[in-house]
Amino acid sequence: MIERRPFHQLGAADHGWLNAKHHFSFAEYYDPSRMHWGNLRVWNDDTIAPQSGFPTHPHKAMEIITYVRRGAISHKDSLGNSGRTVAGDVQVMSAGSGIYHSEYNLEHDTTQIFQIWILPTHDNAADNPAWGTQPFPKSGRDGRFVTLASGFAADLESGNSLPIRTDARVVGATIQAGDTLEYRFGHAERYGYLVPAQGTVEINGVRIEAGDGAAIHGESLIRVTALADAEVVLVESE
Repeated sequence: MIERRPFHQLGAADHGWLNAKHHFSFAEYYDPSRMHWGNLRVWNDDTIAPQSGFPTHPHKAMEIITYVRRGAISHKDSLGNSGRTVAGDVQVMSAGSGIYHSEYNLEHDTTQIFQIWILPTHDNAADNPAWGTQPFPKSGRDGRFVTLASGFAADLESGNSLPIRTDARVVGATIQAGDTLEYRFGHAERYGYLVPAQGTVEINGVRIEAGDGAAIHGESLIRVTALADAEVVLVESE
């Protein structure tokens, strides 16, 4: 099953400094049919105005992945970590037993991010929190899926992806128009959620426009064909 969730039907919130689209119930947007997809709990498509952002606030027992689409995001947290993650790169925060953090667009231009939250597979509320960021040049993802963050030891052995504390994987690819990539799930009962950051794709024949969500379940293999040059992000989870 592949269900298209059109961008214009997503939950929406405009706070002036923040224009957000919610793929799942979040804040004041509530849809009982869209509470999660497997262990994927949040996928927000956020546009953040210059010199603004999310002030310090807490999280606990959640894996939070930020995929920067445009501009940059600057992070500070209660562990003393700070860093700037730029377009195409990824940061991960494992909230564990609890962490306070802020995320600001300190740039002169608009920043766009995917904010992705994944539930821990096991209760990790007693684990120490952690944060990290890593560059992922788009040229390195041309014509192939690259693992950006993962909870699987085999993915982490090379040191080329960020660790998360859940049985899930976040991958990204850039696909030239007319090309097709394949992605194989661990088994057909795992959940997938794919969003094109740009471009239009077909997933096993289902057309998905930029910003749409593709909710995937019961598929052991997907074929992603770019109808226009595309940049896609996919989460696979339990």
